[in-house]
Amino acid sequence: MAHEDMTQNISTKVLPSEQGSATMIETTDMTHKITKKIVGYKVLTKDDVEPVKQEPEQPSLESMNENLARPEVLLGSTYKIKTPQSEHALYITINDMILNAGTAHEERRPYEIFINSKNMEHFQWVLALTRLISAVFRKGGDACFLVEEMKAVFDPHGGYFKKGGVFMPSLVAEIGYAIESHLKHIGMIKPEKMTDHQKNFLDEKRKEFEAQHGESEGQAFPEKAVLCNKCSTKAMVLMDGCMTCLNCGESKCG
Repeated sequence: MAHEDMTQNISTKVLPSEQGSATMIETTDMTHKITKKIVGYKVLTKDDVEPVKQEPEQPSLESMNENLARPEVLLGSTYKIKTPQSEHALYITINDMILNAGTAHEERRPYEIFINSKNMEHFQWVLALTRLISAVFRKGGDACFLVEEMKAVFDPHGGYFKKGGVFMPSLVAEIGYAIESHLKHIGMIKPEKMTDHQKNFLDEKRKEFEAQHGESEGQAFPEKAVLCNKCSTKAMVLMDGCMTCLNCGESKCG
């Protein structure tokens, strides 16, 4: 016996069995052996087949890369740098691009940097530096390594102290500190915060030191403090035979 359908050819063979019943073998593109009695059959058509439900496609997340077109408007921040090496200040502007705007994955990433000043002495290398940094920003990935590389640059003519006792080994290093401040502001760098216990401990140490050597008049840290190698701040004092930084908590005794 043979049965044909418009959509699929099915051939069947009826084989006799010992009990007098029939055993049918149905063959299509794939052969299936039927060992039970056939009580009915139906040939499926295209209308009988349930459509496969397709899961909605997840939107691809946007990430920083060099092929992204620059928008007409970018958000940015400007940082002022005033060094004792020049009578004119430097103004560092970093513009950011908003990725995946309006979603749970929205993030702000640096796109370009500009440095302006009336002082033209450093114009050539400052221009080259900003172009290189901007290229790194647009390339994507983690650009935080730039901060440590720039902060490690030392001027052979010597550095200078900023207000609050922070030592700057060079102008390039101070530009690196400005970029670090911006990356912290947009959330790319997570600032290390001291615990309440550490803050209370440093406050007690400072009070003990000032009780012995006098209070620091109008200064962030005692006048006899020396430079801390960890935070580059003139805030390390000798307490209980151990050098301790009153700014970051660094201690030579662990």
